[in-house]
Amino acid sequence: MASLAALSSNLFNGGCLWKYQDELKVSMAGKLRIRVTSMASSSPAQSLQFADGKANKLEKLRIGVLGASGYTGSEIIRLLRNHPHFQITLMTADRKAGQSIESVFPHLVTQDLPNLVAVKDADFSAVDAVFCCLPHGTTQEIIKSLPTNLKIVDLSADFRLQDIAEYEEWYGQPHKATALQKEAVYGLTEISRREIQSARLVANPGCYPTSVQLPLIPLIKSNLIEVRNIIIDSKSGVSGAGRAAKEANLYTEIAEGIHSYGITRHRHVPEIEQGLSEAANSKVTVSFTPHLMPMSRGMQSTIYVEMAPVVTTQDLKDHLGNYYEHEEFVVLLKNKEVPHTRHVRGSNYCLMNVFPDRIPGRAIIISVIDNLVKGASEYFLWFNPPDDISLAGICEVSYYIPSSRECLKICCGRVLLAVEVLGSRLSYQLYPIFICLLYAKSPEENYVP
Repeated sequence: MASLAALSSNLFNGGCLWKYQDELKVSMAGKLRIRVTSMASSSPAQSLQFADGKANKLEKLRIGVLGASGYTGSEIIRLLRNHPHFQITLMTADRKAGQSIESVFPHLVTQDLPNLVAVKDADFSAVDAVFCCLPHGTTQEIIKSLPTNLKIVDLSADFRLQDIAEYEEWYGQPHKATALQKEAVYGLTEISRREIQSARLVANPGCYPTSVQLPLIPLIKSNLIEVRNIIIDSKSGVSGAGRAAKEANLYTEIAEGIHSYGITRHRHVPEIEQGLSEAANSKVTVSFTPHLMPMSRGMQSTIYVEMAPVVTTQDLKDHLGNYYEHEEFVVLLKNKEVPHTRHVRGSNYCLMNVFPDRIPGRAIIISVIDNLVKGASEYFLWFNPPDDISLAGICEVSYYIPSSRECLKICCGRVLLAVEVLGSRLSYQLYPIFICLLYAKSPEENYVP
């Protein structure tokens, strides 16, 4: 991912999310007011001022990123590096120890990031929380050795499956931290936000399970779809396979083609079935086939379901719309709008829609996410600061925009970086800027609703 700046911002610069401007206005304006109003019983404007005032008093949370030289590690850094309430104080990468992060990812050039160190040399005394971005099988011993006061988000698969025997069957290795597994909370934010906020260890969901569970869990819980004959056809960008050098991931092996892999044995199958079974209170099995697409990032899941008797596709849409009404990052598209992976590139959004199948009684659900961001980026929303004001709430109703001074500093250094910052920061959808103007925010205030 040598040109990650291009990967994370090119389509933003083209205004890709403007296509869904109406839906996103609802997702990011109306919902934001509701969230903030719940923090303080006052008018929307007073509530925003209340949240801003509390946010300004918070000290920065010190973040460590283990495995910072990988794709998900770089995304965590990209999202947090200039955030006003988080400070990255530790970054590890055994093979890149001693190097700066900008030597690994040039688009991450910045003034206040520490050099990379080996995990064995890491000092966790200056860290409040850790994002573990290491491959599965390597994190268990490391997490076991971390100080017990740290909050941990593990982006590997090591703590996702509640059944240890199932993990060992699907991943082909013994689990070395079974006590921690009992403590881990499965971190699908929109479904388990309350449990996540009180957890010490959060198991970050897999990318395929995220794209599948977000539309299906609400429908299963409400008995609107049958739990039999669920067919899932998913497609992912190459970054989902990680950054390690593999022949199968070479450009010449992937370009100008598409192929299925992990047929009937993909490791995300038990994770998907675990979440759906919990929602149904009974065992659910699915037919799941993933495909590798010749694109760097992005994911689409096309899901074929049988509706419950008398239920219509409009009922499914109405329920999903109501269920995610107050969720900023899950957007149900209108009418016959088809979700596109390029419309969520670099963002934390899940776009979805429901369509009638030509077979009576069946529906087709399509959801798209950015496999490097949705899920992985959300867990810095999870920490609970003092004064009974959850930083989770504040972060979820806020979007970071660099100050003019920061932009000038960046522009003087590297024009490309300025494009990346202004592109990917501002175009989480540009509507927050108008909210900022509506409430007469100063241009120098970085943290705006």
